[in-house]
Amino acid sequence: MTRDDVGALLQRGRGPTTEFLLKRTSRLRLAETMAAMANSEGGAILLGVSPVSGTAQGVDDVDQVRDRVLQAALLCEPPLIIPVPEAATANDECDLLLIEIPRGLPHVYAVAGKYLKRVGTQNRPLSPRQLRRLWFERGEMSYEAQEVRGATFEDLNPDKIDSYLETVPALAALSPRESLLRRGCLTGRRGNHPTVAGILLFAKDVERFLTNDMIVVRYAGREMSDEFIREDIRGTLPEQVRRAESAVLANLRTGARISSLRREDQLEYPPRAVREAIVNAVAHRDYGVHGDGIRISIFSDRMEFYSPGRLPGHVTVENIADERFSRNAVLVQVLSDMGFIERLGYGIDRMIRWMAEAGLPLPQFRETANGFLVTLYGPGEDFRSERGSARRRWSVMGLNERQMQALEYLSEHGRITNREYQELCPDVSSETIRRDLANLVERDLLLKIGDKRATYYIFKQQA
Repeated sequence: MTRDDVGALLQRGRGPTTEFLLKRTSRLRLAETMAAMANSEGGAILLGVSPVSGTAQGVDDVDQVRDRVLQAALLCEPPLIIPVPEAATANDECDLLLIEIPRGLPHVYAVAGKYLKRVGTQNRPLSPRQLRRLWFERGEMSYEAQEVRGATFEDLNPDKIDSYLETVPALAALSPRESLLRRGCLTGRRGNHPTVAGILLFAKDVERFLTNDMIVVRYAGREMSDEFIREDIRGTLPEQVRRAESAVLANLRTGARISSLRREDQLEYPPRAVREAIVNAVAHRDYGVHGDGIRISIFSDRMEFYSPGRLPGHVTVENIADERFSRNAVLVQVLSDMGFIERLGYGIDRMIRWMAEAGLPLPQFRETANGFLVTLYGPGEDFRSERGSARRRWSVMGLNERQMQALEYLSEHGRITNREYQELCPDVSSETIRRDLANLVERDLLLKIGDKRATYYIFKQQA
């Protein structure tokens, strides 16, 4: 680490992610600060070591302090695994050790039985509620596996259970109650009590026991406004996925494109990517977050899929396409059994691929203060009939602007004549029009039908 790097950290001051401690700081205090950062958003500790003497004693001092830092990390429960502290010279008067506490560590850490978090520049105890939430967020407790108070097996819909069990031959020999018990949808020795997952998947009335809101909103422009169409979607998770998908697709614009020289209707977003984003929001939502729900917002240039709960476990925005971790293993497995998830753990990869294949920007992923946001960017205002992907292909083929305009006209009307082409390009001579059309025929894009005044042109694949 260079002196400039140290200076930049020091300039940030004593904030929640940067702490400056003296050499004599006790191992216990070090451990508490490291654990508090690990239970929050990570951070950095700059530990003063000794005057710079250029002697072997100075080197030994750095090594001794580094060893004490690593010993302090072992005071955490479970042991806190951190990068080896780096030594650096801050100025002409002291050395420093940089102790980095990575963000998104997989556990909740205690020191001497205390669970701490960072509040400003202080280490503060986690309240029981905060501690419970952190356990859920990091996968050390599963909210979906909790028993739902007051709910019994009779509160589940037998038709929905039977429909599900038909998709899982391995459970055919078991009773519905035993099947759901093994799947984690029931709990108790006799399977009398539904879990959160059981209610979300199979309840007769989900809202009687759990808040499970989802809304789909279509705005007129690129920002939120008073002009919108809203649909509130409730029910079990499979019902929500189906209804949300229908609501989103019904609010997308439909145009046309030329694929293999044939006109095809096209939505502004790949339907498979839309479905994957919806399933991802439902399957990985933190259902322990109350007072918030899934929000799907459709703008003129993008769609946003917001799901309560930050990324779980060791997953970060940077590694989301490569790492596999689910806070709702039961929900994910059952939704996979039902066919909503094609391949466990690869939804993000597929979403990225389908957007790329459609010639659209790759999905954007972002954590908010209390949730996770997936944004799909569409063609925006360029979505006009075949404009967009078809125009780009035609341009690559070397067609001129007049010819692309003629193909757009043809895709909307099914045919084009010399006269209609002339009306599209009134400043062009009839001989140029003839050559343009002849060139499209030579390229096997168009087929000439009829003769003389009765001549018209269609896409060749229509013949």
